[in-house]
Amino acid sequence: MRFPDELLYHPEHTWARIEGGVATVGITDHAQQELGDIVYVELPEPGSRMAKGEVFGSVESSKSVSELFGPVAGEVTEVNPELDDAPERINDDPYGDGWMVRVRLDADFDRSGLLDAAAYRQQVEG
Repeated sequence: MRFPDELLYHPEHTWARIEGGVATVGITDHAQQELGDIVYVELPEPGSRMAKGEVFGSVESSKSVSELFGPVAGEVTEVNPELDDAPERINDDPYGDGWMVRVRLDADFDRSGLLDAAAYRQQVEG
């Protein structure tokens, strides 16, 4: 299981890669392993708002449907178009080609409540 150091992690198994004022968001390697084969993803439309800690979409797998919780707050600027036809990209590369949305961060972006890689690893591995 991978825990890239450059990411911030929400306790509900989403991650954010912050570059400038934009966050790329997806689910963690741990989450995709727990879910199994992902068959469908429901994501917000560009222009909609993501609230930190609130549900922004869902992912359906061969095992269940799970809600997605926003690790950051801001405006959704882009949704990964590849996931419509190939949601399994999330299983194959959750931190790369399997990204879900890009969010223009609110001006008052706050890292509180987010975990670094070591803390997230400890949460999932006990």
